Amino acid sequence: MPLRFTLRQLEYFVAVGEAGSISLASEKVNVSAPSMSSAIAQLEAGFGVQLFTRRHAQGSVLTEPGQAFMEQAKKILAEADKLNDLAHIVSDTVRGSLRVGCLRTFAQILIPQLRRQFEDKYADVDFSQLELDQAEIFEGLRSARIDIALTYDLALVSDIAFEPLVKLPPYVMLPPEHALASRSTLDLADLVDHPMVLLDLPHSSDYFLSLFRSLGRRPQIIERTREMAVQRSLVANGFGFGLANMRTVSDTAPDGKPLIFLPLSGNPEPLNLGIATTRAVHVSRRVQAFIDHCHDLVDARRLPGLVT
Repeated sequence: MPLRFTLRQLEYFVAVGEAGSISLASEKVNVSAPSMSSAIAQLEAGFGVQLFTRRHAQGSVLTEPGQAFMEQAKKILAEADKLNDLAHIVSDTVRGSLRVGCLRTFAQILIPQLRRQFEDKYADVDFSQLELDQAEIFEGLRSARIDIALTYDLALVSDIAFEPLVKLPPYVMLPPEHALASRSTLDLADLVDHPMVLLDLPHSSDYFLSLFRSLGRRPQIIERTREMAVQRSLVANGFGFGLANMRTVSDTAPDGKPLIFLPLSGNPEPLNLGIATTRAVHVSRRVQAFIDHCHDLVDARRLPGLVT
């Protein structure tokens, strides 16, 4: 007798496998925990395989067979997604789930307004977002945890496709009372003798420090932070200058103190803000709709929150 299972059961199984617990997965997909438990129990009974080890302190941990089933379940769901996409093309509709990753340094600036505009245009798309660092974005694309990501062209790898949207040169952030704040532009040589607040994220910190290599000197790092909002507030309160590629429309730190943004002379290497996808996965109609939406905003110079 052939085994029978539903795509919904596979979706719940994958959700629990990624979340690591039934309770977290039920919150993520907005389905009751008993429904998820029942779906997984039916899968295990139907295949005669234990997919999870239930541990009170660790949640639901995939067994070795469960890990193999997880990989195959994702492939089945991806193929089913292609059928849905074909139906949407024929019917000229854009619908389904869209999971968007965003580099955590600028997620609060870009995503809320961009998401609002996209959902207003495509009401049948179930949009969700994750704020991640660069390494987590690559892992999320490979594992199909996210469908697409907004990020920089930092440390790109061969299995990740990157489509640039806009070039963002580095800027210097200063408090108005800083000794250099009256300048119209700054050179990196002007900064090395002043304390610096470094945005210390994987790959990002390497990029900012690489700007100083031509001087043969390192900046005087007085403080490090992984949060751009914290960096802006530290700079605004006089702890040091900061470097960032996001020239925001707001000239204030989160605590309300003013900031000054000055360009760097000498044409320092910019970062490209763009869209990352995995080369291994078919680009669905809704993913393409999101890519087109981003390009439309860039072409109209309406990318949320930024001066471009």
